Order: sequence, then C-alpha cells, then structure tokens
Amino acid sequence: MSRSSLQGLGSALATASERPGRNAMRTIIVGCGRVGAGFAERLAAAGQDVTILDIDSDSFSRLAPDFPGEAIRGDGTDEDTLRRIGADEADYFYALTEGDNRNILCAQMAAETLGVRHVVAKINDPVRAEAYTALGLSTICRTTRLVDALGRYAGLPPEPGADGVHVAQPHQHGPDATDPVVGAEGGAGAEVRAGAEVRAGGAVEGRAPGATGDEGQA
Repeated sequence: MSRSSLQGLGSALATASERPGRNAMRTIIVGCGRVGAGFAERLAAAGQDVTILDIDSDSFSRLAPDFPGEAIRGDGTDEDTLRRIGADEADYFYALTEGDNRNILCAQMAAETLGVRHVVAKINDPVRAEAYTALGLSTICRTTRLVDALGRYAGLPPEPGADGVHVAQPHQHGPDATDPVVGAEGGAGAEVRAGAEVRAGGAVEGRAPGATGDEGQA
C-alpha cells in the first residue's frame, strides 16, 4: 500500500473535499480485518473507488503494499468521521468489523442519516441478523453461512436463505412501526420496535445514544 493511501482524518477531509468528479462506484468499508481487507482489494482491483476505515492503523498491514484505495484511521461509528471521508456520497457501505453492535450502529447511521442506498452489516448472531433484516437493514451472517456449509459437506440439504446477503425489503418507518422477529423468543408473533436494540435470545432493549458494546475493528 502506498504511503499516500494511509491517512489520518485531517488528510482524509482534504481528500474527500478535493475528490474530482468520478465515474467509478464509490465504496466505504468499515473494518480492516481479513474480510474487510480482502473485499477492499477485490473491489479496488475491479476499478471501484474504495476507502477502508479502521480504528487500528496496524490492521492496514493486511492490505497489499500496492493497494490503490484509501486506508484511513478513524471510528466508523462517528458521524463526523464518516462525513469527512465522504461516506454521504458513497454508492455502497459495508460494516465488517468483528463487533455486531458496532456494525449495526454504523450501518444504521450510513443508511438512515447519510442516505447511502446500499448498506450491508456483518452480524454474527443469527437471531439478531434476522431481526435487523426485518427492521430494514441488509445483513450477512457468517455463523449461518458456516453452519450451512458444514451441513452440506455432511450431506444435509442446504438451509433455505442461508447463503449470501439477506437483502432487507423496504418498510415504513415511524413511531408506531413494528416488525415481526422470526426465530426470536416468543415465536413469529413477537414484535420489535423500529430502532430498538435486539439482544441475543430475542430480548429487546433501548439503545443508549452512541453505545456500541463492542471494541476493536478487526
């Protein structure tokens, strides 16, 4: 990765404001772990304009030395940080850290506050992944995909809907909006308030402003 690719937020602000008119798809990835780094390199190789963000600058060592995109140290759950790197102009936004809460928070911010049209959050808890998909957030669940892949290897039939990204269907937001949580305790008839925090096991709690519950972006 070229030295000009690794930036702090100060230089990132200048980069975002000075970026010329573009034809390439603009993609933001939060989390430079193995998944985030590998995906960033694949998109950049295909000609996309890629920025990858992580709070740990050491994580950028996972990128190839000639990575053509931008690697920026910063907090993906902070709205000002996302605006400074131009996330509000992104075509695609992927939250791929190792923390479910962190991924949910920054993905919701990208979709609801910054207006990014295509947003995906990696959520490792299958119950929460399904619940947030019902609430309008596209998700991918590594746990569900691994269980399905191992089951197929063992000769079991594929699990319906286990492969790929679970694309959320548009739904109506509002103070009285409710959505069914399939697979949560209480059965298919259970309901979750829009914007509520879904805990493992199907319990619902309010989310404190700015709370993530997860540390690190691996």
